[in-house]
Amino acid sequence: MNLQPLHLHDSRLQLVPLRRNDFERLYSVASDPLIWEQHPTKDRYKREVFQSFFDSAIDGKAAFLIVDAKTNEPIGSSRYYEYDEAKKSIAIGYTFLARKYWGGNWNQALKKLMLDYAFQFVDKVIFHIGEHNLRSQIATQRFGAKKLDRIKEKANGSQVVRNFVYELKKEDWNQHNQ
Repeated sequence: MNLQPLHLHDSRLQLVPLRRNDFERLYSVASDPLIWEQHPTKDRYKREVFQSFFDSAIDGKAAFLIVDAKTNEPIGSSRYYEYDEAKKSIAIGYTFLARKYWGGNWNQALKKLMLDYAFQFVDKVIFHIGEHNLRSQIATQRFGAKKLDRIKEKANGSQVVRNFVYELKKEDWNQHNQ
């Protein structure tokens, strides 16, 4: 599975493999503090904190710059991670969108592109969502993902981040899209 395919787009969105020279374009979106208010890392709008997030995205070689297809403006980012070929699973996350793209169907269009592609190679997609990120929890449930009885904890500096684990199976996705 190519984790940064070049063909993920529709009439509204283009997912472009994230490159190091995209930092300023993406930071122009990420510097809005309100984007991060429900995320576990609430200070990601700060340049030095976002730089670490961005570097991790680059190092993972599976992240995208999300671009408005009509204006060519950057509107956010998302990525694949934790690809397990043997278990036929992958995670999608670290997604954020500029506030003017909240509501409507922008996130759904983004996830549809990523899920349609992923399900060509895997049988399930995992989402890790911060326990206080109600916006993302609701959005994830809208496209059929099921909340599992698991919480994934990880250290983030001096704090422990608690994420709910959601799973979307290929057959559920196919049924959801009929």
